[in-house]
Amino acid sequence: MKKLKFIHSLKFRLFLIIVLIGILPNIVLRVGILTSYEKRAVSNRSIDILSQAKILANQVVTYNYMADLSEEVINVQLDQISNIYDGRLMIINSHFKIVKDTYGIDTGKTIISEEVVKSFRGKEISKYDPDSRYIEMAVPLKNSTTQESLGVMLVSVSTDSIMMNYDYLKKNLQIIEMVNAVIILAFALFWAHRLVWPFKKMTKSLEEIQAENEEEELMISDYTETEAISDAFNEMLGRMRGIDDSRQEFVSNVSHELKTPLTSMKVLADSLLGQEDVPVELYKEFMGDIAEEIERENKIINDLLSLVKMDKAAGGLNISVVNINELLEMIMKRLRPIAEKQNIELVLESFRPVSAEIDEVKLSLALNNLVENAIKYNRKDGWVHVSLNADHKYFFVRVEDSGIGIPEEYLEHIYERFFRVDKSHSKEIGGTGLGLAITRNAVLMHRGAIKAHSKEGEGTVFTVRIPLNYIGGIT
Repeated sequence: MKKLKFIHSLKFRLFLIIVLIGILPNIVLRVGILTSYEKRAVSNRSIDILSQAKILANQVVTYNYMADLSEEVINVQLDQISNIYDGRLMIINSHFKIVKDTYGIDTGKTIISEEVVKSFRGKEISKYDPDSRYIEMAVPLKNSTTQESLGVMLVSVSTDSIMMNYDYLKKNLQIIEMVNAVIILAFALFWAHRLVWPFKKMTKSLEEIQAENEEEELMISDYTETEAISDAFNEMLGRMRGIDDSRQEFVSNVSHELKTPLTSMKVLADSLLGQEDVPVELYKEFMGDIAEEIERENKIINDLLSLVKMDKAAGGLNISVVNINELLEMIMKRLRPIAEKQNIELVLESFRPVSAEIDEVKLSLALNNLVENAIKYNRKDGWVHVSLNADHKYFFVRVEDSGIGIPEEYLEHIYERFFRVDKSHSKEIGGTGLGLAITRNAVLMHRGAIKAHSKEGEGTVFTVRIPLNYIGGIT
């Protein structure tokens, strides 16, 4: 349901975006065309009227019309311009008195306005009032010889004809805009569906993979983005399957490792129970074997518990400043009796005093595993060399032995849980196959690194690098 909601939401958003991208330019274009037409039409009308008003103003001065208002030539032209442009003309003398009004309303009245005053000073005034739809002009009447201001001609012209054309153009543009809107809506629906379709395919494929749990991969290559998502998903799916396989293998190995000692103990116990008058020597031998199997079982359980603690991020680290030289000396002292049993020389070499911020318990366990493995998987009369060094940022522990070595093809698997290179030899010396997994986890928890170099039959070298200062700080 959530997936469908997501697809529908995405489709709606795409539809909305396409509609906005398509319709907004139409609206902007319509407004731009209408505004441009109005400005251009008013400008042309103003220029045309102004030129005729100037010609008429010269004639008014030439014929001395203000002294003789009966001049027929001027009266005809005044009426003609008034009728053609549906406007009004007024002649104002030097006393601000209206001597001629084509409307015949204000003749004889006095008029003083900003435009009239400015025009008396020789300025030509032209302005457009869009609210009242009128173009208003004030043209000075000057004596061509003396440049003396004799009066002013006021012209007021209606723009109704322009606005009629404006309204007609507006209606046509709106019709075109509506037609375009219908086309854009259809286009938007089509492309929104088209663009969302790969995601629908992806959702369906994911549901099939989830439901059928098949070893399939997601491959939607319609777009670069869906192809990238598919690749990322397949990579994640591969990792998850790998983790799942590893978990199943781990559970299987744990079951096997825990079952083996129990089986051995049951066989030994059944053998004792199935015999009458068991000799004391045989009884002791079987009980000793059972005790060894119990110890083996206990060791496996302890290692598993250690590994679980390492895996829990919530467990965290108990960080404190520890003297690494003393820590290694304590580990060597603890393991020296095991080395002496096999006549193995155990040597510690410290190049400088080292103190670091670590979890003493966890790192001690990790280093103990490395040294103990070097002793157990060694040759008789062999040697184990442990060295400690540091720079300004890290300290380094190197554990080198003269043991049996690890084949090159097994090196990449040695940190896997329950992995053993030689299972028969591991069983003989009591290994659980968890030691190196525990060691690696402990090192990684300290933001460190561990590397192994080995050659079969020539020994193994483990190098551990740990930061002197823990990144998370001292807790």
